[in-house]
Amino acid sequence: MKAIVYEGIKDVKVKEVPDPSIEEHDDIIVKVTSTAICGSDLHLVHGFVPDLPKGFVLGHETMGIVEEIGKGVTKVKKGDRVIVPFPVSCGHCWYCDHDLWSQCDNSNENREVGGLIGFGNNFGGYDGGQAEYIRVPYANVGPTVIPEELTDEQVLFLTDILPTSLWGVENGNVKLGDTVVVLGCGPVGLLAQKWAIYKGASRVIAVDYIDYRLKHAKLNNQVEVVNFRDYDNTGEYIKEITNGGADVVIDCVGMDGKMSAIEKVESFLKLQGGSKSAIEIATQAVRKGGTVSMVGVYGARYNNFPLGDFFSRNITLKMGQCPAHSYVDPILKLIKEGKFDATDIITHKLSLSKGEHAYNIFDGKKDNCIKVILKP
Repeated sequence: MKAIVYEGIKDVKVKEVPDPSIEEHDDIIVKVTSTAICGSDLHLVHGFVPDLPKGFVLGHETMGIVEEIGKGVTKVKKGDRVIVPFPVSCGHCWYCDHDLWSQCDNSNENREVGGLIGFGNNFGGYDGGQAEYIRVPYANVGPTVIPEELTDEQVLFLTDILPTSLWGVENGNVKLGDTVVVLGCGPVGLLAQKWAIYKGASRVIAVDYIDYRLKHAKLNNQVEVVNFRDYDNTGEYIKEITNGGADVVIDCVGMDGKMSAIEKVESFLKLQGGSKSAIEIATQAVRKGGTVSMVGVYGARYNNFPLGDFFSRNITLKMGQCPAHSYVDPILKLIKEGKFDATDIITHKLSLSKGEHAYNIFDGKKDNCIKVILKP
């Protein structure tokens, strides 16, 4: 089958790889109908995620038709159309029982972290879904059948960015009347802005430096926008215009933020886990006693992390990998009822064979690219 594989830092290729097969009694094989490139995929391609072998199949936002089932599968059947949440979850360990699906104790030999589709050996070694077919483990837990009347484009993001963005807003405890700052206007940031408004925020301020993404946020989400390149200290500017800071800051950037020269050197030498520019903006942009919700992915340890700035101002920090399973059904219900729509972020639909080009424009922020969907 054809698949997009990692070949080295900033090097992806569309190659022929072996078809997946049933390995466990509760596995299924899905024929992929739609998949997408996520900002988290770029963390792998940029070399920020350890233990990613060459030839590894990328991608964790995937849906398709069930092609084959293991003898122990009861939740879905051959021919069902399903979305596949990105955490790999057994459904019966302590963490799954407590809705911490992304921290499953049985999906990864490295029990320090849960298993994730398409994230390399450190997260269980599960091949991703930017391919013609994907093996899905624990199929009685993760895959969710999708009604035929809904298009792939309406539901594909249930695999990751719709749950992740909502989880970030709920982790921040956004409530009626709040002022919310969303750092980043990529796909997750744009959806987090929508969810903040849905939850009743009275003021949402979107921060980025890419003009077309800021324009999209302003036109489609009707939020205020701030280009951080326009200010010497963006956090202090936001504190000023909000009379003391936002109730909630949602960091949808993570380690791929703009790096200082020193951070670039430190990251290259593995002394720094990537950029902390978004965290630094958050320290000033959040009010005393406010909350910073971090959904952008961070990697290794950080030098000069501004912990004291948070401590001295009684800031609550909440972060981690989204337990996506808990959010699939509630969001699917909203989509079916026409109460939430994420399709406006889709800017490109390409064939899987154009995968290298797709990564190039998404990573390079070219051709006004916000979100790419790939069709095998």
